[in-house]
Amino acid sequence: MQNVHQGFRAETLVRFLKARDWNVAKAHKMLVDCLHWRVQNTIDDILAKPIVPTELYGAVRDSQLIGMSGYSREGLPVFAIGVGLSTFDKASVHYYVQSHIQINEYRDRVILPSASKKHGRPITTCIKVLDMTGLKLSALSKIKLLTIISTIDDLNYPEKTNTYYIVNAPYIFSACWKVVKPLLQERTRKKIQVLAGCGRDELLKIMDIASLPHFCRKDGSGSSRNSENENCFSLDHPFHQQLYNYIKQQSLITEPAQPIKQGSFHVDLPEPAAEETEIAKSLESELQKFEKGNMLSKSTDGIKIDDD
Repeated sequence: MQNVHQGFRAETLVRFLKARDWNVAKAHKMLVDCLHWRVQNTIDDILAKPIVPTELYGAVRDSQLIGMSGYSREGLPVFAIGVGLSTFDKASVHYYVQSHIQINEYRDRVILPSASKKHGRPITTCIKVLDMTGLKLSALSKIKLLTIISTIDDLNYPEKTNTYYIVNAPYIFSACWKVVKPLLQERTRKKIQVLAGCGRDELLKIMDIASLPHFCRKDGSGSSRNSENENCFSLDHPFHQQLYNYIKQQSLITEPAQPIKQGSFHVDLPEPAAEETEIAKSLESELQKFEKGNMLSKSTDGIKIDDD
């Protein structure tokens, strides 16, 4: 429980209450279930379990695009997620789940407590900027894994995101959003803002340019500066260097005489809730419609129409 609340008990209870629409009995069950999940899967130890060798961790980072670009002016951590260009094809599902939970735990145990101390007030949530660049029909193959990750977050890390900003959205996203939006709870819908283009101007209202994710820093020519130090998805970015070094140090502290073990940290994969399942099915259906539409379009492109 200490690793869940980090000294902010009231704020933690409010998060679980919000997630269950202020129903005390349901919120209590959710919290107890979360604690059972943490015990059964030894989540308290996950920050001492590095993904090794480093080459494998680098492959996970290259295919699961997430990073921290800085802080908002209110002190909230800004996490960037490359939804469209994440391929999730360089490792097993368990490595991607392990990496995702490690970032959650590092955020909750290290980043947020440090931000709270710096600002002298509880900072218990973050901002997420979702980059839809490159979103294609191939996203159909990622839906199952993304649903697993989303379910883990919903059940065990509720109400940790203050606002989701969606940027660089192609037409296929717009069509999917129309289908998904009505299925979301009102509480969740209110958190999501779809911004025009790369979202630079809107995001600069809440954060300095130094904290702006690299994919939002496009100039007039449409290009984006992508040095490894600016690309918060890169293993060379300071956030990922600090995270990986922290996990390796914790591993040496907990098992100083043991070599670091290879192999993923297995977590029981949850069954998605009815809402998650319905959203996933709706997305699959919409993407399949697009796929059929594209195939039809390609087949008719080659047909010559006789003027007669």
